[in-house]
Amino acid sequence: MLSVRDVSHRFLERQGLTTVFGNPGSNELPFLAGLPDSFRYVLGLHEGAVVGMADGYAQASGRPVLVNLHAASGSGNAMGALTNAVASRTPLVVVAGQQVRSAIGPEANLANVDAPALMRPLVGWAAEPACATDVPRALAQAVFEARLQRRPTYLSVPYDDWVADADENALAVLDRRVRHAGVPAGGQGRWLAEAVGAARRPALVLGGDIDSDGLFDDAVRLAERLGGPVWAAPSLFRLPFPNRHPLFRGVLPAGIEPVSRAFEGHDLVLVLGAPVFRYHEYLPGRYLPEGTRLIQVTRDASAAARAPMGEALVADPGAVIELLLKTPDAPAAPTGEHRPVPPPHTVDGPRLHPEEVFAALRDQLPADTAYVVESTSTNAAWWRQMDLRRPGSYYFPAAGGLGFGLPGAVGVAMAQPGRPVVGVVGDGSANYGVTALWTAAQHRVPLTVVLLRNGTYGALRWFGGLLGVPDAPGLDIPGLDFTRIAEGYGVRAQHVGGVDELRAVLAEQPDGPRLVQVDTALTTPS
Repeated sequence: MLSVRDVSHRFLERQGLTTVFGNPGSNELPFLAGLPDSFRYVLGLHEGAVVGMADGYAQASGRPVLVNLHAASGSGNAMGALTNAVASRTPLVVVAGQQVRSAIGPEANLANVDAPALMRPLVGWAAEPACATDVPRALAQAVFEARLQRRPTYLSVPYDDWVADADENALAVLDRRVRHAGVPAGGQGRWLAEAVGAARRPALVLGGDIDSDGLFDDAVRLAERLGGPVWAAPSLFRLPFPNRHPLFRGVLPAGIEPVSRAFEGHDLVLVLGAPVFRYHEYLPGRYLPEGTRLIQVTRDASAAARAPMGEALVADPGAVIELLLKTPDAPAAPTGEHRPVPPPHTVDGPRLHPEEVFAALRDQLPADTAYVVESTSTNAAWWRQMDLRRPGSYYFPAAGGLGFGLPGAVGVAMAQPGRPVVGVVGDGSANYGVTALWTAAQHRVPLTVVLLRNGTYGALRWFGGLLGVPDAPGLDIPGLDFTRIAEGYGVRAQHVGGVDELRAVLAEQPDGPRLVQVDTALTTPS
């Protein structure tokens, strides 16, 4: 007789969820017993780093990833990182341990009396099976819900369930397949094609889902066909369009009034693969200019339902792009060359301007380098200097929760070992996920971390000015030397002092993880 654990392992193997990111506790050990040789367990030293690594891995691989966490305490530690995975619509399958069933009611130590409630409403689906024989089916639902919703799911399993005998129906999950099709119906397609075709001055807004779904190049073809300006949606977590393309106008500001101002003069705004919109700064105004029509196309039904304006079509943006490219219309005129990169700003003194660092990255590293960025105060400098023309070139914490950068870079590099990966992090954000350096060292991940050290929470200083609180305490973080921290975790590290030294270091080919610390001047996000 097969056990519940045997069937579950076989199901996960058939579904390709054989890389497991985790930090286990005692409740999780029975699930991990007898893990097949085809599985790889990636240990993280803190649950936030575990989820950040899994998030980066799942985004870069395009596949769901299994996350193994402890009960209430470990799951709670991971929730900050889960906010980023939710906002980036990353399909993580979180399986957490639970006390034995007879100990849950009396609230024995390490019992979580209402485990699914802990994670709601953050995850897309959360459950604890009603009985041991339902575990394989519930695990399958967790995987399929993550795929269909493109959102993390959570399954709590009492640890005595894993060794229970599976019933005769358990093997039915091994051959299950769940697929999703989001092609618009004929009438819907005609409606959309007619709306786009009738627009005199259309504008295109692309979200991170365009890159996540592998539609980067298709979006370029559509934009050139339409011939109008292209923006990236606010609060961008993936780059959906080449940032120096002549049609690209940049990332929309995350405020109601400036977004509306950007759309002035356009009769149609077509939003593909993005919520409408993820605002941040409270800058009130009209949602849209007078006479501007907005149509949103997304696979995220929740995003379509909660939008405060416009029309929405819940469909696969890829199918919509294909449909619009087939409409019998003359192609747009040639768009011209990509915009040149301006000379980087410089500063006096021993520190480098962040633009000098980014110019060095652009010049010294291959064009297909993937960047995982968590240096929020240097956002304007980043977009001014970088020239990103390939899919999967940019990852950013989708919900703004710090701690994604270092772990996310480790996960992206593990998922794409043949592609150069660089983590660009600030000294403030690095502390939230620094334990990921140990995992990178243990797995010899070929990753370069460029750490910009300015001794303060630069983005908060900028916000302090916006909010009229320039004297807020707790914004400076002096005395941090990440080269010594990295070396303690087993990562080669060095502190560079000038542009020439930085360029020489970046030109080297790493055979494992390395950290490059650079002292930079304080800048603002915009």
